[in-house]
Amino acid sequence: MKILTAAQTKQVDQATIQAENSSSDVLMERAATAFTDWLTARQSPAEAGEVLVLAGPGNNGGDGLVAARLLHQRGYSVRVWVLPAEKYSADFTVNRQRLPAVVPVAELASEQLPTLTTNTLVIDALFGTGLSRPLEGIAASVVQHLNAAHARVVAIDMPSGLLTDAPQPKDSAVVHARHTISFELPKLAFLLPQNAAFIGDWHLLPIGLNREVIEQLETPMYFVDVPTLAGKLPKRAKFGHKGTYGHALLLAGSKGKIGAAVLATKACLHSGVGLLTLRTPAVGYDVVQTAVPEAMALVDPHQDFLTELPDLKSYSAVGMGPGIGQQTATQEVLAQLLREAKMPLVLDADALNLLGQQRELLALLPPDTILTPHPKEFERLTEPARDDYHRLELLRAFCQQHQCYVVLKGAYTCLGAPDGRFYFNSTGNPGMGTGGSGDVLTGVLTALRGHSFLSALDAALLGVYAHGRAGDLAAQHTGEAGLSASAITRFLGPAFQELTTTEPF
Repeated sequence: MKILTAAQTKQVDQATIQAENSSSDVLMERAATAFTDWLTARQSPAEAGEVLVLAGPGNNGGDGLVAARLLHQRGYSVRVWVLPAEKYSADFTVNRQRLPAVVPVAELASEQLPTLTTNTLVIDALFGTGLSRPLEGIAASVVQHLNAAHARVVAIDMPSGLLTDAPQPKDSAVVHARHTISFELPKLAFLLPQNAAFIGDWHLLPIGLNREVIEQLETPMYFVDVPTLAGKLPKRAKFGHKGTYGHALLLAGSKGKIGAAVLATKACLHSGVGLLTLRTPAVGYDVVQTAVPEAMALVDPHQDFLTELPDLKSYSAVGMGPGIGQQTATQEVLAQLLREAKMPLVLDADALNLLGQQRELLALLPPDTILTPHPKEFERLTEPARDDYHRLELLRAFCQQHQCYVVLKGAYTCLGAPDGRFYFNSTGNPGMGTGGSGDVLTGVLTALRGHSFLSALDAALLGVYAHGRAGDLAAQHTGEAGLSASAITRFLGPAFQELTTTEPF
C-alpha cells in the first residue's frame, strides 16, 4: 500500500473525478457518506448527544457539512459552527446551501465559541490534508478551546493544524483527536510517534479512488499489509528437508543474559530454519540444552561471554547481538565476523551498541546486512534526531551509505532499504514493548535470511510483519499487558501460515 504526499493525494482525487466524468462534490459526498457510516455504526443518536461540526472554509469543511446533513437525516442532533473566511471553496458553498434549514449554523468568533464538555462529540472538519502552514488567529483559538475541553473529537481526513508531509512547528495549534478518519491510503503523519497525541486511533475508509493512477504514482514510502506480501513466502516443498531451509548460526548470550539467547533461538526455530547452531558462552550450555533441545549448542571457551568466532563455512546466515554484552573480546568477535562473513548477517542489540562504540566497523558491513535498532540504538550509529522526519532522513542516508537494511523498531516499525525506500509495518501492538521482543525478531530474521529463495528485502518485510502478527495473535490470548516475548514465539507458526502462498485448486 503506497503512502502518498498531500500533492499526490490531490492528484488522485482529480484523476478519479476525471475518469468518472463526475464532479468534486460527488466525490465529497462519497467520502462524507463513508465517514458517516463509520460514525453511526459506533454511536447511536442517544449515545452521541448533540454533535458539533466544526467546518473550515475549504473542502475539508465541505466534508463536514455533508456529514452534518447526513447525520441529521439519520436522526442525530447536529449543530454546525463555521470558521469565517474571505473566500470559501465551491464545494463548501454548495453543501452549505444543501444543509436543511433546521440544522443550526453559527459563525465562530473569539467572543463566540461553542460550549464544550468532555462528553461533547465534535467532528473536526476545519482543515485537512491541504494545510501547508501552522494555524493562527481565530482558527488557532478554536483549536486551543477544543483541546482544553477534552471533548470527544473525530477528525475527518487529518486533525486540523497537523501538517501532512513536514515536521510540526513547536507549540503550533493542532487538534487532539480520539479518532482520525482518512480515505483509501494512509498518511505519513499517521505513522510517526511525535503525532500520536494528535491522531488518536486512525482508520482508513475506501471511497473508490482511481487505482490505476495510484499505481502509476512514484513514492519511496509504503505501508506493509498482507497484499504487499502476497506470493513472497512459498509453500514448503513436499520433498524439502532441513538442508533446504538453511543452517543458521546465532551468536548470543552472556552471563545473566542467556534468556536473550534462548528467546532468539526459539524464534529462529519457529520461523522455518532448517538447522540452527547457537554459539554461547559456557555459562549458558546447560540452559540452552534444556530449553531448546532442537538447536545445536556450540560453546565458547570463555565462561561468561563470547571471545571466539567459530568457523563460518557451514552456515547460510548469521545473527549476532541478543544478550552478548559489550566486552572488548566480544567486540573483536564482531569485527572478525564483519571481515570474514560471506553469508547474510542480522545484527541487533549489543552488536549495534558495539558498532556505535567503534563506528569505523560500519565500513565493513557486508551488503544487504539487516540491522534492527530501536531509535536510541540508531542514534548511537548516526546522531540524535531533531524530530521524526529528521530521523527518516538519517535512516535513508545510513542505508544508502552502507547498502544495508535497517529495521527501525517502533509502533509502525520502519524498514529502511538501500535504494532509499521506506516500508512501515502494519502489525504489532503496545504489549510488544516488553523485554525480549527484539531478541525474538532477531531470531525470526536470521531464520529467513538463511532461506536462499528469499531476498534480503523480502526476508525483512516478512519477518517484521510476522513478528508483529504473532504479537497480535498472542495478545488475543494474554491481553496486551500480559504479553511476553515467549508468547510471541509460540504464535510465529500461525503468523507465517497466514502468509504462506497456496495454489488454488
